[in-house]
Amino acid sequence: MSVATPDGARFPYNWGATALEVAARFPCDRYAPDPDVVLWRAVDVAAPPATVFRWLQQLRIAPYSYDLVDNFALRSPRRLTPRAAILVPGQRIMHVFRLLEFDPPRTLTIGPGAAAGVKLFGALHGTYVVSEAAGGSRLVVKVCANVGSAWYARAYLRALPLLDFVMMRKQLLTLKACAERSTRRG
Repeated sequence: MSVATPDGARFPYNWGATALEVAARFPCDRYAPDPDVVLWRAVDVAAPPATVFRWLQQLRIAPYSYDLVDNFALRSPRRLTPRAAILVPGQRIMHVFRLLEFDPPRTLTIGPGAAAGVKLFGALHGTYVVSEAAGGSRLVVKVCANVGSAWYARAYLRALPLLDFVMMRKQLLTLKACAERSTRRG
């Protein structure tokens, strides 16, 4: 039931990623070789890659998006949490995902967590890539989604790019602000 993903250059499938980033292979591609839809999100961050990656590790603690919606109305921490620095494959990430693999300070790849979530939302795999860039870092996220065959799957498949944009944009901008604040504080 695949929706043809546009060339990667158009909203809402892409927000901020360059043509080269869209063309690149990501670790999540191995986990979802034939996705129904692929999405890209990217921001520039005025902080070194190690600082940006350290904030990605915070996803173990909270989703850093719209906390009322996806963090039980609790505010995602704006200070680094020491226990988040320890990553182990299989750990829960953002409450509903599992950590599949990571390569500090470059990549963090997540996949589906609980079977109930997969049944409801499909199998979502994503990789966060941090690279060095002029003025700091570049943070790019690729999401590969297989939505399944539930009766609402077609509608969900069409809505997912916009829903993901809203949540991921907030997440990336929040992580960016936190990493930049950490860099300014030294």
